[in-house]
Amino acid sequence: MTPVATALHFDRLDHSNETLLHLYQHLLRPRLIEEKMLILLRQGKISKWFSGIGQEAISVGSTLALEPDEYILPLHRNLGVFTGREVPLGRLFAQWQGKRTGFTKGRDRSFHFGSNEHHIVGMISHLGPQLAVAGGIALADVLDQKPKVTLTYSGDGGASEGDFHEALNVAAVWQLPVIFVIENNGYGLSTPSNEQFRFKSFVDKGPAYGMEAVQVDGNNVLEVYTTVKRLAEDLRQNPRPVLVEALTFRMRGHEEASGTKYVPQSLMEEWAAKDPVENYEKWLLEEGILTETAKHGIREKIKAAIEAGLQEADAMPMPTADVQEEIADMYQPFEAPKNDAPANGPAPEKRFIDAISEGLRQSMERYPDLVLMGQDIADYGGVFKITEGFVAEFGKARVRNTPLCESAIVGAGLGLSIKGKKSMVEMQFADFVTCGFNQIVNNLAKSHYRWGQNADVVVRMPTGAGSAAGPFHSQSNEAWFTHVPGLKVVYPSNPHDAKGLLCAAIEDPNPVMYFEHKMLYRSLSGPVPEAYYTTPIGKAALAAEGDELSIITYGMGVRWALQVCEDLKVSADILDLRTLLPWDQEAVRQTVGKNGRVLVLHEDTLTGGIGGEIAAWIGENCFEHLDAPVRRVASLDTAIPFAPPLEAAFLPQQRLREQVEALRNY
Repeated sequence: MTPVATALHFDRLDHSNETLLHLYQHLLRPRLIEEKMLILLRQGKISKWFSGIGQEAISVGSTLALEPDEYILPLHRNLGVFTGREVPLGRLFAQWQGKRTGFTKGRDRSFHFGSNEHHIVGMISHLGPQLAVAGGIALADVLDQKPKVTLTYSGDGGASEGDFHEALNVAAVWQLPVIFVIENNGYGLSTPSNEQFRFKSFVDKGPAYGMEAVQVDGNNVLEVYTTVKRLAEDLRQNPRPVLVEALTFRMRGHEEASGTKYVPQSLMEEWAAKDPVENYEKWLLEEGILTETAKHGIREKIKAAIEAGLQEADAMPMPTADVQEEIADMYQPFEAPKNDAPANGPAPEKRFIDAISEGLRQSMERYPDLVLMGQDIADYGGVFKITEGFVAEFGKARVRNTPLCESAIVGAGLGLSIKGKKSMVEMQFADFVTCGFNQIVNNLAKSHYRWGQNADVVVRMPTGAGSAAGPFHSQSNEAWFTHVPGLKVVYPSNPHDAKGLLCAAIEDPNPVMYFEHKMLYRSLSGPVPEAYYTTPIGKAALAAEGDELSIITYGMGVRWALQVCEDLKVSADILDLRTLLPWDQEAVRQTVGKNGRVLVLHEDTLTGGIGGEIAAWIGENCFEHLDAPVRRVASLDTAIPFAPPLEAAFLPQQRLREQVEALRNY
């Protein structure tokens, strides 16, 4: 329902004059900044503006109600958060102008940035993901037994996103001290509330999630401040989530190009009479708390600060592109420590699945801040039993069963990273990662590039076909992620590397997608040292050496290639990539130069698979070494069928045999 404008009544309670005037100054500052920005927008000095005029009381009241070191996750219209946290205006304006001295080096605009110095984590354009990140930050405080709260915002339109449901559900189940503020301004861009949802009020949603919900007049800065302050004080002592619905109205377009023609004039007039700045200022004057002289003095001081900030930002040049820096900044710099596998004495034989479990256990011992999250991974030990016994050893605080909320759990991983923790998220099957895709490719992958915040998250992906499990439990979807800068993608083919690559992935402070083939879990054993060690990310290894041809592959493809070469008596280099992003170009160059005949193999479907990228790179960089066209062998360009005969035809083993013969005889 569109919020109804009601008269503003200010109740000072026991607030001092100093507090009331402090609120006034902070309420006025974003309004004056925005009035200036609207002029600059028309002059073409900034590219876009999302107006918060009419909604300032929510940002200002809630921000000032928290302690300075408690995190806030704002949206487009929360300028008052940034000014309330005293973000330097020169740097803030430089951010909006795309200058290098902004928070994103010119790589992102608006409030799409964070600042750990100011305990702010900005949004991405996809409305909703920040709600789960707030949960991860709050989870870190709970694990560290710190009496803190986290506050995050959602618009009424954005609350239709699945991320809203997932974040609230996880926060309620885990009793996380998060204040979810819903800025209900009646419209999602031009779509009115009655076309967004059918319930009467957002406070109706709280009890359904098992959480308290309160409603405030979002135009009344005193009411917002008092309510949020009371809730925050309570949540610090009794951790739990709370939903706060703030009724307000947006007096300008969603962004300036949108306009407000879709809003009835009578509604605009009703809410104009409830202007949060004008009404509060009038009340302060009437109560004798503010004088006309002081009012003008405050305004002039703020305007002078704005002009000084603009001069500072204007003096900064636009960024100059440095290609090497742009590429490097996709990742947090990290030089992996040398943790080679011990060479003294024979290593015991372990199954592939046991090697993963051992690597995970030793990483938990090595990193006390490592948190494991996934469906059924606690007492049940996961559907594949990889974490069986972990609860008894590490406790449920660090080995966490999750609701079926993949997006919220991945987002929580980023929140944990912001607080300096590591996390491992287990997808029950790699196929289910689609439900968390946005968080991975737009939040985890881009966070360091955008504002220097690494995402120390490993996503484990049980993958692959061969068990007649059909289209939704058998996909090889690694190519979805090898196309995403900012991620690292690893895919072991043997027990030794399964442990070493997992330990390396957890060491690495960047987001790593770790693929593990389900059909190797209990069918493949090999020597695995008992001590902790890492296998370097980004380095390929020869699984076999020969001089007739080269097969470049990874994962299950290594097992297939070994078997085919043995059956056909082919002498081949079998290069196990091990890492798919970044993949080892030098190792590929060496084997191509050695043999001149190359076949690229993977279980993933042919079109769009990483094999096409590698084949293209070979054609561009190793053409003079080739004695035959580069061949690709992969699964059919279909979904994965259920019936075993159909699945066998889908998979590439028979085509591999044919192509190896053809390449040898070319």
